[in-house]
Amino acid sequence: MFNETICGNDIRRIAIVGSGLAGLTAAIKLKQQGHDVTVFEKSRGPGGRLASKRVAGGSADIGAQYFTARNPDFLPFLTEFAGKNSFGVWKGHLGFQDKQGQWQGFPDELRYVGTPRMTAISRALAAHVNVVAEIRIEQLTRNKGRWLLWDTSGEQVGQFDQVIITAPPAQARDLLVQSDLLELAAQLDDAVSRVLPCWAVAARFEENPWSRHVGMRCDHPALYWVANNSSKPGRENADSQDKGVWWVLHANADWTEQHVDATPEQVMANLIAAFRELTGTDTSVTDSVAHRWLYARSEGGANPGHLWFEEQGIGLAGDWLCGGRVEGAFDSASSLVSACSGKPINR
Repeated sequence: MFNETICGNDIRRIAIVGSGLAGLTAAIKLKQQGHDVTVFEKSRGPGGRLASKRVAGGSADIGAQYFTARNPDFLPFLTEFAGKNSFGVWKGHLGFQDKQGQWQGFPDELRYVGTPRMTAISRALAAHVNVVAEIRIEQLTRNKGRWLLWDTSGEQVGQFDQVIITAPPAQARDLLVQSDLLELAAQLDDAVSRVLPCWAVAARFEENPWSRHVGMRCDHPALYWVANNSSKPGRENADSQDKGVWWVLHANADWTEQHVDATPEQVMANLIAAFRELTGTDTSVTDSVAHRWLYARSEGGANPGHLWFEEQGIGLAGDWLCGGRVEGAFDSASSLVSACSGKPINR
């Protein structure tokens, strides 16, 4: 279905759609090979799900909560291109709730976070490549063997030999459909169905409402994950007058789908009430913010690592192609770039 022997050394101009970890990894590695790479990002800054919101006293991680490093190349890559001070180990006990409602401990494993926020990693990586922000790519058109990229205002933003798409599968499929690449788009139907939404709330409590764990996977009708954001390295309150403790609450996919059009105020009230039910806390909440992720995490399905359509010169990379973990974005982009260099990829 996919040809794994991809682009030769004549590919020089490469566009990358999306500046999450997969897009930035691919951009850095391709730039190292001498290619002219441009990254297009629809938001104001890079990061994807390595996302944080500014809150009183600092910031709260509302997307990916931590990452592991099972690939021996991952941490050296981050150290070299993001800097050793851009991430650190998140210490403390993590727990999960079994079907009987009892708390069990997570397996021992080093877990890392960006410091002083998750976006510190992506912003540091982005400094090494050309990122064009606040441009949403809507269509690709072919012209004399090259791809012309068009934004949502109908403006042409450049022409390229190759295009790598690192957006979530639903957005990648939409782009392929708009580009009349229907056969390619159809290959993403299953992946689109497996990406789950998530409402996220960050809430500041006057005192720490739960001291047993710093993060918890929940078996609850509304909550999927909750974490003490203030327990992460670098999250110490910048304002000495701010003594609150920020917790991040992630709703589960079913609850999110049922409340996908609810107002942020309704979501905050409901999830904070759910957290109180879960922990038994009556500690006052002094501030809160909400964010809706339509494409939060991928669950199940095939894990081919990356996709490459040789005839069209279009590649896809992202954590959804490689297990759904943060590290999977790095693995996916690395495998695509290795294939682009002509090295065989085992699947």
